[in-house]
Amino acid sequence: MGFAMARGWIHDLGAAGIGRLSVIEPSPGEDVIEAANAKLIALNPPTEPADILVLAIKPQSFAASADELKAWVSQQTLVVSIMAGVTLSRISAVLGCQKVARAMPNTPGAIGMGVTGFALSGACGDAENVATGKLLEPLGLVLGPLPEAQMDAVTAVSGSGPAYVFLLVEALAAAGRSVGLDEATANALARETIIGAGALLGEFAESPAELRKAVTSPGGTTAAALGVLMSAGGMPDLMRKAVDAAVRRGAELSREAEKKG
Repeated sequence: MGFAMARGWIHDLGAAGIGRLSVIEPSPGEDVIEAANAKLIALNPPTEPADILVLAIKPQSFAASADELKAWVSQQTLVVSIMAGVTLSRISAVLGCQKVARAMPNTPGAIGMGVTGFALSGACGDAENVATGKLLEPLGLVLGPLPEAQMDAVTAVSGSGPAYVFLLVEALAAAGRSVGLDEATANALARETIIGAGALLGEFAESPAELRKAVTSPGGTTAAALGVLMSAGGMPDLMRKAVDAAVRRGAELSREAEKKG
């Protein structure tokens, strides 16, 4: 996720109001080094407090990284975390900072087509709200500030959501192969159908339900398929169960982070 965010910022630093971007990466790959050199980004700069510190690390790594991270934090630093399940109060207590934003972007932010929800700590004011929004804008749509209690749900719906869509492509292609299509044809049909449907959804103001109904002729092939997908135990029920599972896991990560403190 951190790499996707960095790609978004590299694409248009000006849109985020960022004059200079520093990246801390203990083991940078050649692609990161080349991107940093091309965009005049400071890679692994000398340790000093940052104006904004983005925590694009796994929540399980936070406790072990805390002492090193403190070197980049002062009372004026705005800490922006994308760690699932790690609360604003936990980040503030561990790093000794007050201004914290908890954000959840998703991987389409790498091409400026993501969506990010964020929440702010009580010490943040209008300036931090604006700074967080500008930081996230190059990644796509920004929603916030939201109540922190909603962040696990944001993570479950949009943070994890691209994986659900990719699985849908996989499943649709597999179904195509099962009815006689060769692999290349099934993969191409499934992939381009999902890409095209997403573009259509972004182009028109109609709701997803309205668009679905517009392509569903009574008694036709689409209606037959939807009768299966929308039946008890079908896609709506499965999606609710999936999102519920992701929300529960977010709560578990929060409890695990607290225990490591």
